[in-house]
Amino acid sequence: MPSHVHRVALVLVASLCALPAAQASPPRASCAQVMRVLADQLADAVCVESPDLTTTNPQTTPADNALPGLPPSAFTPRADRAVLVDMVSTPPVKTPINSVVPGLQISARIATDPLGQARFVLRLPFNWNGRLVVAGASAQRSEYNGDFAWSDYVVQKGYAYASQNKGTLNFKISQASDPLACRLNPTSGIFVHFYDDDPGQAFTRWTEFMIEAARLARLGIKGAFGQGPHYTYAVGTSNGGYQVRRAIEEAPQLFDGGVDVEGTYVDQKAPNLLVDLPRAVLNMPDYVSNGQDANSTAARNIRSAGYPPDIASTAAGGLSFWQRHDASYWELTLCQWQKRLDPAYDSYGAGLANYDYYRRQAVSDVGQQVGRIATTGDIQRPIVTVVGTMDALLPIDHHARAYARAVRARLPDGSGRAAGHRQGSYRLYEVQNGNHIESYKAFYPQLEYLLPHTQRAFDLLVSHVESGWALPPDQCIARGGAIASTPQQPGHCAEYLVGP
Repeated sequence: MPSHVHRVALVLVASLCALPAAQASPPRASCAQVMRVLADQLADAVCVESPDLTTTNPQTTPADNALPGLPPSAFTPRADRAVLVDMVSTPPVKTPINSVVPGLQISARIATDPLGQARFVLRLPFNWNGRLVVAGASAQRSEYNGDFAWSDYVVQKGYAYASQNKGTLNFKISQASDPLACRLNPTSGIFVHFYDDDPGQAFTRWTEFMIEAARLARLGIKGAFGQGPHYTYAVGTSNGGYQVRRAIEEAPQLFDGGVDVEGTYVDQKAPNLLVDLPRAVLNMPDYVSNGQDANSTAARNIRSAGYPPDIASTAAGGLSFWQRHDASYWELTLCQWQKRLDPAYDSYGAGLANYDYYRRQAVSDVGQQVGRIATTGDIQRPIVTVVGTMDALLPIDHHARAYARAVRARLPDGSGRAAGHRQGSYRLYEVQNGNHIESYKAFYPQLEYLLPHTQRAFDLLVSHVESGWALPPDQCIARGGAIASTPQQPGHCAEYLVGP
């Protein structure tokens, strides 16, 4: 039996042997090499040799509304990248940048898209480490939406980074007479038209373009460095987390693992957004008129739909936690999904608050539409989900925990590891008091940030895939804590909200 020292030495040797050979100086890439292999795959392509691929360089993320011929709000890269971090607090809470990362940046449309909206960005550090990260996009955001949260983190480590926009531009200002327009909130007179609701913009495209981004990035890397990536990882938040799940379910041959942050869960029966959101929208006016009484029928109805408890604002005259979601996300998100999946429904005549998914299946094909985009849980590569217990847009039990249940329902022993599948592990890390919108912590100090935990989860996933280290078990990450190999709170968090 080898001694402890010998065992440690053997593990270190094995880990070193597992590192990809590409970490030794890869050949210096050039735009000519990359475009030689991607030219017929991309349209309107621009390749530049960048002195710094991090967002310290203002040229890394284009200015909002920088694409000619589009109305305002259709393309908003700098607004998009601020969504996944906290740019409200002082100082902002985003990825620290400690190094300059010279390399190539390629931005373009994806030529195969018949609608001409699918966009793609690829960043290739000159000190490439042999790996690739492919990012999903939250909401209807652009391919630059992960620049603060994901790109800055991984390019500093030498990863190539690719992202896409789910095949859709964002939105344009419209009017109430537009049959595909959605008002910003229940009291607003401003209407917006999401490109995602236009003809031909099936939500199935979200999976297609996540997979296509991986394929294009791998091709570009091979052109730049003479070899493809040794490992490819998917990352994404919210709808981007949904993209991670679906890409690994559908194309495990392209990915070695993924980190899904607050991913959207979709099931033809339930849970799904068309079931949960109407109950929140319906009960919110009564909740407010009853003085935001936590014991009111309206409050109980909202919580019974899966939503976490409300929080009063510390700012004078500020909105409560539920009110802020109601004003920014609940009705607007419900409208956008209804317009796409059940466009015949009269959003503002019959009322979004009265939308009944089960009854609509008898008069429309909404059930089939939802079934086409459902998350299956059939994974053949490891996925780690990071989510906050106070997620009030995609409630934890109806999204993160629901996906965990779907994965384990496909496993014969419920172990979280797919029998017969290479590294089909699944882990769920719940952040106590974490919320879907990081910047909301500025209004509700009880909330906790997810960003440090998502980046730590990524590093743990890489060690699991490449060196065989065991992923820490499912756990509740206490406030101020971190993902632990032997957690004090294994499994689910007992409460959605703790502390004052």
